[in-house]
Amino acid sequence: MAHIQYVDGLIREYILFRGFSNTLKAFDNELKSDKDKSFRVDKVIEQIQLLIHNHDLGGLRELWAHLNNHLFRNLEHHFATAVNKLEQSVLKFYLIVAYTSNKTDKITEFFTKLSPELVSQSEWKEWFFFPFCKNPEEHAAFAVCFTKQWQDTLLISLHNFLSTIYQCMPQPIIAKAESEGCLIKKLQEENSLLRSKLATIQQQQYTQLQSAGPGSGHHSRLSGGSAGADQRLTADGRIRYSTRPSSSMLSLNDLQPFGIPPPTHIVDDFYIIAQESNSLGSAAESQARGLKSLIRNIGSGGSPVLGRREAALERNKKRSGSVGSRGNWIHS
Repeated sequence: MAHIQYVDGLIREYILFRGFSNTLKAFDNELKSDKDKSFRVDKVIEQIQLLIHNHDLGGLRELWAHLNNHLFRNLEHHFATAVNKLEQSVLKFYLIVAYTSNKTDKITEFFTKLSPELVSQSEWKEWFFFPFCKNPEEHAAFAVCFTKQWQDTLLISLHNFLSTIYQCMPQPIIAKAESEGCLIKKLQEENSLLRSKLATIQQQQYTQLQSAGPGSGHHSRLSGGSAGADQRLTADGRIRYSTRPSSSMLSLNDLQPFGIPPPTHIVDDFYIIAQESNSLGSAAESQARGLKSLIRNIGSGGSPVLGRREAALERNKKRSGSVGSRGNWIHS
């Protein structure tokens, strides 16, 4: 994150360009009291060590609260245990330095201010005996914290943890200005190098062709190995190839067209649909007429079937009557 200082310089230059004097003063004051130290991990670790050796408990707690609010709180949940472990170790390191410096008042101040917070944590139960222990460096619970290995391991672990967070945290677009500028410069240098190599190769080819001559074996090998291609040298030294048709290639007269059958009779689908709609319409009309007559017969109180039977009976009666009259006429 060293490029943040470069970005700070760009912002300061822009503020000067715009003439924002009050903004520039506020910006400089904020930079002086920057707790993140332009996201430089070594500076943050130095600040923590300075606060511990100066026995500034308030400043140490304030710095850790700033890191917790701006960095640690945005981490995933499973990192909470590691953050808590580092915080407790830093506080223990503060007590070790205070005891080594014979600052018993700072030790008493530590437990007076933080006892309500630490009393509920099982890790600190034995540490409440620390102010009353005569030789804590020999006590089993405190001896490991007095070793240089433990202290160095704590600082290295904290350094690596902060470095990982700073590398993974999202950055603003302006912070990528320096990296993109370096990338563009690198690409331009590579492009220039490749252009110079290409010019050297072309010059070598031009020199070889000029020294070989048009009727040499070298030219014949080039023309023979090009599989029917004609090589010609242009004015700028480049080789131009012109392909010639080979005898093995087919001509246009040898190509046979595909046999495409003639199209079948075109059927007018709309005409068929119109016919179907007409036939369906006539059938619907006949059904509607039959339905109307049926409804008319039902409304008149008669039935078409019964009506037919009654008409047949009447005709039979008339026939029987006529036959009887004829019989009577014969007997008479």
